[in-house]
Amino acid sequence: MKMRLLGRTGLRVTELSLGGLFISKFGGDFDQSRAAALRAFELGVNYVDTAPTYGNSEEVLGRILREAGARPAGAPLILSTKLGGRPQPFKPQDKACLRASVEESLRLLGRDHIDILFVHEPDRPGQYDWWTRSPMWEVGAPVEGPVLELLGELKREGLIRFTGVGGTTARQLACLVGTGTFDIVLTAFNYSLLWREAEHEVLPAAKAHGVGVVIGSPLQQGALARRFDDEVNHGAPWMSLPRRNQFKALYALLDELDMPIVECALRFVLSNPDISCTLMGARSQAEVEQNVAYAEKGPLPPEVLKRLDAIAAMVPFRPCEERPTLCFGWKGYKGPGPL
Repeated sequence: MKMRLLGRTGLRVTELSLGGLFISKFGGDFDQSRAAALRAFELGVNYVDTAPTYGNSEEVLGRILREAGARPAGAPLILSTKLGGRPQPFKPQDKACLRASVEESLRLLGRDHIDILFVHEPDRPGQYDWWTRSPMWEVGAPVEGPVLELLGELKREGLIRFTGVGGTTARQLACLVGTGTFDIVLTAFNYSLLWREAEHEVLPAAKAHGVGVVIGSPLQQGALARRFDDEVNHGAPWMSLPRRNQFKALYALLDELDMPIVECALRFVLSNPDISCTLMGARSQAEVEQNVAYAEKGPLPPEVLKRLDAIAAMVPFRPCEERPTLCFGWKGYKGPGPL
């Protein structure tokens, strides 16, 4: 497994790493999650991301690591988790509440420190009021809040090594990266085969500040995990005509290349040298093995990337009726709304 530098942290992470959402009740039973995680470690994966809001992912991952005793081979395992959603009621400007969340993460994961602690979704309006002074959505504007004071304290105490922000809204993430406060940005749902919002501001801001870039949801949580030819060919109530034509063009290219959509999606993200790593949300040992095999094929050829750029440009920004996860397979679609 190829390694990449995680921005200015000095950490070297596997270019394909493990997202923890499906190492939880969402991923099936414990034995299935355990087999997937251990197989990933055997194949060289050295970074796992989780969060308190990913079901019981921290608890399951902690149990897997305790039962395994130690990572089977390679560099020490790098773990990241997040602030947000726990304890309830969650108070983002209460340092005692925030510290309690970190202490619970350490207990569940069975660790004496967390390698990377992310502020989770500080970009989502109305979810949490993190800041006493916001960046006013201008890149480089300062940001303040008790969470930053706590992160500094936790670093000095050796309980965390590096800090990050993780979310889905490209503009807000770029502004937070531009403050120079955080070491890593985890951006999801905005850098994949057909969604490129992160290219406009997140990736340039990260590069300018030496911030490591972790890509979440490279398969758009299922929209790029398999083909949906029937819905694409016959339409769906949420699908705009430009998006439908875009998917038709993508599927036609995949047929021409004789390439599975998952392979194309993963290798597209890995083709960008400015990306530190991509998280796979593998549910099973077989999916882990498949994804690693695709990654080992290396970047896509330049001519394929050029054609994918043209397809992505068919819908440069999301239609207003569209959810970030799309609605393939939904029978009861009732309009756009929160995730």
